[in-house]
This record gives sequence, C-alpha cells and structure tokens, in this order.
Amino acid sequence: MTSPIRPETERSIRFMIDAAASRFTVKAFAGGLLSALAHNPTIAVREFSGEARVDLAELERSSLVVTANADSLTVIGDVPDKDRPEVERAMHEDVLQSQRFPEIIYECSRVSASKTGDGLYWASLNGELSLHGITRNQVIPARIFVDETSLKASGEFSLRQSDYQIKLVSAAGGTIKVKDELKFSFELVARRQD
Repeated sequence: MTSPIRPETERSIRFMIDAAASRFTVKAFAGGLLSALAHNPTIAVREFSGEARVDLAELERSSLVVTANADSLTVIGDVPDKDRPEVERAMHEDVLQSQRFPEIIYECSRVSASKTGDGLYWASLNGELSLHGITRNQVIPARIFVDETSLKASGEFSLRQSDYQIKLVSAAGGTIKVKDELKFSFELVARRQD
C-alpha cells in the first residue's frame, strides 16, 4: 500500500500528533443473557503517532496517517482492578493478537470538509483502516480546528470486529458476550513541524 501522505506543496503545512496532549479511546459493550452482570470496558490507546499534511486553502487536498501500537491498549474503565489483568490478556492474546498484528494504521487522502467558522470545519475522512491483518475503508467524521501552528480534531466512529475477522470473546458458557460493534472516540492535538 502506498502512503497517502501527499507531498509537501507551498500551501501545505505538516503537523505531527502530540500523543501526550491527545486522547484516543475504544468502548466495548457486553451482550448476551447475563450482560447486566458484565463489564462495558473503556480501553485507552496509550501509544500512537501520526502526521497530517493540511492545505489551508483547499482542505480537500489534505492527508493523514495515524499508527497505534496494538500492545499499548489498556483497560481504563468499568472493570474492577482484580479483573483487569485477565481482560487485558484476552484483549491482546485472543482478540487483537497483538504479537502477530502489532500495528493499527489509518491512512487517509480523501477529505471532504465544510467550513463552519474561522479555522473550524466539519470534515469526513475517507480512509483505509488496517487492523488485525485486514484493511477496509473507514469513514471518520471529525470536527477540526486548524491554523498556522496547530490542529485539533475530535469525533466518534464505530466499527464491527467481525469485519476485521476478530474473534468475539465470551464468558460464563456464552451467556456473556462482547458485542460486535465497538465505539471509538478521539481528541487529537497536532503541532506544526517546519
């Protein structure tokens, strides 16, 4: 796959994601007969990086690549401390197979945007998500603020684990199952690189 990062032009600005100032989480949901007794864990993506090239005059000519370390995903909510090690072991070994598929990559070079204010946009990022050895089209809606020195993007999107051939985990003889749909939420901060 060729990188969607567009070559720098006179009008494009290169931004690098500041992971320490950014937030990226995943929410999983329990289903099944005993789902009321189960957890709906929130998972933080701890290690990720990325680069955006933004054409302020023509946002549609912008591009983005984000890479996350699959092994850095950590349970942060709605799971008792005593259960976290087992939930994280199952997530890395049985679900994500982090050793076999160490990176999660989103590459986008197709952007549509409408300006809503000075430096403010509603955007639709139409890119390719590579997860668990499968690459599929993934549209991500985002609210974007961008100027000459920084870029901030936030939004939410969903995906189905089965689309990426991810095994859905279950417990208690199948009476508790993780639902197929995951919800992602992000607040990204990126800084200009000269």
